[in-house]
Amino acid sequence: MTELSIDPGAVVWSVEPEARHQHPLVVVMHGRGSDERDLASLFPLLPADFVYASLRAPFGFGPGFAWFDDAVEEAGNPRIVSADAMAQAVLHWLRELPWHPTRVGALGFSQGGAMATHLLREGHGVVSFAVNMSGFVVSGAHRSDAALIAELPPVYWGRGSVDPFFTPELVARAQSWLPMHTALESAVYSGLGHSVSDDMLGDVVDFLRARV
Repeated sequence: MTELSIDPGAVVWSVEPEARHQHPLVVVMHGRGSDERDLASLFPLLPADFVYASLRAPFGFGPGFAWFDDAVEEAGNPRIVSADAMAQAVLHWLRELPWHPTRVGALGFSQGGAMATHLLREGHGVVSFAVNMSGFVVSGAHRSDAALIAELPPVYWGRGSVDPFFTPELVARAQSWLPMHTALESAVYSGLGHSVSDDMLGDVVDFLRARV
């Protein structure tokens, strides 16, 4: 597998360099076909108790980027070894920061939401909570799953009731894995497609505030 990496020059930060060490860090990951600027637009609406860093995924996809290679991986069902490798690239970027965040969380949309949840697994002991907006859970067993069952890290998972990307299989997988491995806060938003609504964002804000 080709070595993956996060471009540190393509990261959008919520604060200037001199202030980045002052608060816990939330790693932010966009959806397939988007880029690092997308979710950065939410920074002013999220709790200022965290520093946010929006990353660019490494694979090109349409006008933007993706976290999984669309030529190799099935949409919504990447191999767990690919998710592990992608999470390791994010963790390597994290280790290369010029300071050590006191606490790290992950937040993402769609593919980025799946990545946020998977960072709890591959980044066990480093990433302590996750926000999964309209994203799935990567299938397969992971070496950290037993530890997560014992610890139950906080996770928010929200999706729209008419999201066309959520097949019954994806819903069943998330509904099976998340309550067993995390302290889950979940919601299904009536009439919402593959998007982030004001109601979802409000719940995300409440979830993050509870992590301060």
